[in-house]
Amino acid sequence: MADTIRQLITAMPSYSRSNKASERPFSLASLLALLGICLTLVPIIPGLLWVLWPALDLAVWQSLLTDNQFTKATATTISSAVGSTLLALIAASLVAMKLYPSRSWSLVQRQLPVFLAFPHIAFAIGIAFLIAPSGWLARGLANALEWGSPPAWVSIRDPYAIALTLTMAIKETWFLLWIMATLLGEQVISRQITLANSLGYSRRQVWLTVLLPQLLPRMGWPLVAVLAYSLSVVDMAVILGPSTPPTLAVLSWEWLSDPDMMAQAKGSAAAICLMLLLGMLIMLGRMLWCATKMLYRNPSGIRKAGRAHSTFTLSGIVAFIPGWLALAILALWSFAGGWFFPKLWPASISLKSWMAADFEPMFTALWIGGCTVMIALPLTLAWLEWGSRRHHGWLYAPLILPSLPIAAAQYHVLLQLNLDSTAVGVVWSHLTWTFPYMILVLVGPYYSFDNRYMTTAKALGHNHFCACMQVKWPMLIRPILSAMAIGFAVSVAQYLPTLFAGGGRFETVTTEAVALSAGGNRRVLAVQSLLQAVLPLCAFMTATLLTAWYARSRRGLK
Repeated sequence: MADTIRQLITAMPSYSRSNKASERPFSLASLLALLGICLTLVPIIPGLLWVLWPALDLAVWQSLLTDNQFTKATATTISSAVGSTLLALIAASLVAMKLYPSRSWSLVQRQLPVFLAFPHIAFAIGIAFLIAPSGWLARGLANALEWGSPPAWVSIRDPYAIALTLTMAIKETWFLLWIMATLLGEQVISRQITLANSLGYSRRQVWLTVLLPQLLPRMGWPLVAVLAYSLSVVDMAVILGPSTPPTLAVLSWEWLSDPDMMAQAKGSAAAICLMLLLGMLIMLGRMLWCATKMLYRNPSGIRKAGRAHSTFTLSGIVAFIPGWLALAILALWSFAGGWFFPKLWPASISLKSWMAADFEPMFTALWIGGCTVMIALPLTLAWLEWGSRRHHGWLYAPLILPSLPIAAAQYHVLLQLNLDSTAVGVVWSHLTWTFPYMILVLVGPYYSFDNRYMTTAKALGHNHFCACMQVKWPMLIRPILSAMAIGFAVSVAQYLPTLFAGGGRFETVTTEAVALSAGGNRRVLAVQSLLQAVLPLCAFMTATLLTAWYARSRRGLK
């Protein structure tokens, strides 16, 4: 799985080159692959036009720009998105600089899949339980300083979105560490580190003058994906972000959900603003990178002695402490009986919250995710086998564009087809994100497959499809199951598509957790958040067990 993220890093340029695999003759399978793409992604285009068309009226823009919430919401959105992206990049770079290569780096890599599967909403709720005025950290201070009541500080939903920025930065740090782990695993990088060390350069010099100038350009598209998510995030902003006014994405969502036509038009204009902000920030980042290269294009080459340090460091542990604490506090609250401030631990442990829990949202998320993955899997395999590599990178558009206008576009398409508030509409809306993620995970192992096996199978009399069924796909069972697990996790985490396409009639653990976050029952909220976190983890465990079972008598797959 670590080899696959590379395809997102070089998605646009890497598929413009010719490839022998793309010279396969046009067949029914290739037609099905093209049809699947058309049904999954192409309808979003007219949907975007329907969503954005009302915003072409000048009066709508005048109303938006004169709204007393717009300026503050835009400033908060930019600061939280840019701040979280930069902090995540700096944190991931520092961890990699401290640990790579060492045994601690291997420990970090082993923990990454667990926290990548940790849904954003569950993590945000766990962090809220930690830093709230009556949260775990405040209780620890209260016991040390003998406080009798919660402090009056504003640690969540603060007006400057500090809690939202830091939480998104921590979550995206794990994603960027995963990308760096993929890039650093390449043989060329390893040889360059060995050569630079043999020439007497310190670790800091090796990273600043050799590695980072190569890694950062290849991390461009993942950084764009992180920035786009941070700009348009709604669920985490509802839980941790400010409310007077909220971020621009939340404001746009509220306006688009308003029955008033003028409010909906303002929501469309705000969605356009999110896309314009993304474009301007990308251009600004590109300009800063070009200026940095101009300033530091001629390094002096002078060796500077670095401080000796042990290969074992706490950086790898510190990077995951917030995740483990969030999981721990969610588990404690789900089993807590009475737990009043300033007690550090629950007065009693009880199963009442679990016995009274509503498991219907979990089962709804389970069957929606299962149906989505089962539909996305044949589309993914068909596209990778028979689809055109020339325009492959365009499939990642939903991952690098703000999700709010895309979700609204899906809803307008479903309205025109009378499929809103239906199971078909919800599953289709999830496919828009699940399908690109599954391609992203599977494309690396798929294109590195040794085609000599296929040639041998065809020489023995099998046609191309039978050779795939009996030779290629069984040999790729590990990455295929990993792609299915990640696709399921992506489906479970979808909030806006479920809310828009489902019309509020399909309650999943994600929508339920966001709805409960506004209430006061922390036990019920903790149960639903844990269920949301457990579903992706179970998917990954199932994929691991199935791979081990399938490879039990096949030495080459172990």
